[in-house]
Parts: sequence; structure tokens; C-alpha cells
Amino acid sequence: MKCRVCRGPAVVDVRRHNANFCEEHFLKLCRDQVEKAIHDHRMLEPGDRVLVAVSGGKDSLALWDILLQLGYETDGLYLGLGIGDYSSESGRFATGFAKERGLNLEEVDISSEYGFDIPGGSRAARRAPCSACGLTKRHLFDEAATRGSYDALATGHNLDDEAAVLLGNVLRWEHEYLGRQRPVLPAGDGFPKKIKPLVRLGEREMAAYCVLRGIDYMVEECPMAEGNRHLAYKEALNGIEDRSPGTKHSFYFGFQERTSVLFAGAGDSAGRPTRCDRCGAPGNSAVCAFCRLMERAGGRLPAAPEPVPVELGATRSNGQGSATT
Repeated sequence: MKCRVCRGPAVVDVRRHNANFCEEHFLKLCRDQVEKAIHDHRMLEPGDRVLVAVSGGKDSLALWDILLQLGYETDGLYLGLGIGDYSSESGRFATGFAKERGLNLEEVDISSEYGFDIPGGSRAARRAPCSACGLTKRHLFDEAATRGSYDALATGHNLDDEAAVLLGNVLRWEHEYLGRQRPVLPAGDGFPKKIKPLVRLGEREMAAYCVLRGIDYMVEECPMAEGNRHLAYKEALNGIEDRSPGTKHSFYFGFQERTSVLFAGAGDSAGRPTRCDRCGAPGNSAVCAFCRLMERAGGRLPAAPEPVPVELGATRSNGQGSATT
């Protein structure tokens, strides 16, 4: 195999592009695809501060690495979800990535700070584990991005993820979710801007990127995801993609370009959002879904930290990195 760009020995083939690439030009392809997604969907502006939600997996760590190379000011956020050894191990990869590069990573352990974990919370609230996990992550991601005054919250959802979610939403004609399935959700009503810069790259490319960049990542899937229907949708799309490379890209971006406008507004909340009486987060009821889940699981909101006076020119540490005031 020869690289499409330089005709040197290739190390990666990208079937939907019908092309092979050497290490240098494959890594450039990944950066270019992220940059194109950011530009085409107006995700970020120069100088924007970005909070990257990191899980310790390939996608979020690769995204953090690429955004840094593109010159964006980024910090990371890792949530310890209390899923046994899986959470412990994934946290090790996230913290290792940040420490090796001198990056700031905020770590939130929900068991110690909120008094519940995802396995217990899902049982107590009678929710599927992935539902309880998704609800918790969305709430805490939004809270951290708003608290830190970040311009955007970036997640590592890739093309495979988004195509599988789209397939599920189309099969059930979930108008509300189809109305929100966009690469960018603008800030508004108390929610931060959310972006998905990896929508032009698939799982295979992200795994290859990490290998070539020497990024260690969590390989194992979450044990609580077994039986998740989106894995079945992803498997079905993989079978189609094997026979017809480029199908996922055409399906997802065809929807964005030709059909998403038909669902515009369907994903917007009815009426003006209220503030949760417990945590103050925006929502559509007096008590938000996260607080209801937490209370059913026997959890609690963490106490507000006491303000610590800092002299000008001194350095303060929050246990997750340091900042100079």
C-alpha cells in the first residue's frame, strides 16, 4: 500500500475515502477532519476556552489531543461513575494522559461527592444503567462547563456513534431527539454550548490515531452497556459499511444537509425552562431529573466549598491542577 499523498509506505487504509495514508498524512487527515467539522458547523472561534469531557477511552483522549494541536485552550473533566474496576481503570488512563502533558483535569467522583453510584442509582430509580449514566453525565458536564465559564463543552462522539443514534431515532421517529441531533447545540436557557468535533471520523480512525500518537486508552467497553440497543444499531451499520464503504457518512450527513431542517424546533423544550429548587440547574419542573435520580438513590448534593482567600500573585491548587491568580 502507498500513501495517497506522498506515495510512501502506508500504515492505515480509510475505505470510505478509498485511500491509504502514511503515519504523517493520516494524522494530518484526522486534524483536518476535526478542523473542517469545527469550521463548517461554526463550533468554535479562535481564543475559545473548551472543556473536554474525557472518559479514558480513545475518542475523548484523541479529541483532547487534536484540539490542543489546533491551538485551542482546553481543560478536561473526568467523572468517576462508581462502576467497579471499570471506573477505576478508565480514570487511570484519563489522569495519566493529563499528567504526561501537564494538562488540567477536573475529577469528580460521584460516589464521594453525591453519595450514589451508577449501578445503585439505576436500580433505585428503576432506570436502565445507560439511561441513569447519560442523565448524570449530561447534568454534571453542563454544571462544570457553566461554572468554569467555558465557551463550549466538547464530547468525543464520533461518526459511528452519531450514525447509530440517528438510526435508532429514525426507526422510532423520535421527533424530539431528531430535532436535537446536530453537531452543535447552541448555548441558551442556562445550558452551555455543546459540540461534537469528531463527527467526521469513525471509531477505527480514532483507534489508529491513538496508536500512532502513543496515547494509552481504555480498550474495554463499559460492562453495564451490555444489551444497549445502540450497540445493535452500530453492529448493523458496521455490516452495511463493510459492504458499502461510506454509508455511515452519507446517512448522517445526508440527514444533516437535507432532512434535519424538518425537525427544527422539535427538540426545543416547551415553554421557558425553570430552575431546579434543589440544585439551581435549568429544567422543566421544580425538581430536575438529576436531583430526582439522586434522591431516589439516597444521594445528596455536595456542600458548597468555603471560599479560600488568595493573595495576589500566589498559586492556588484545587487538587486537579494549579492556577495562578
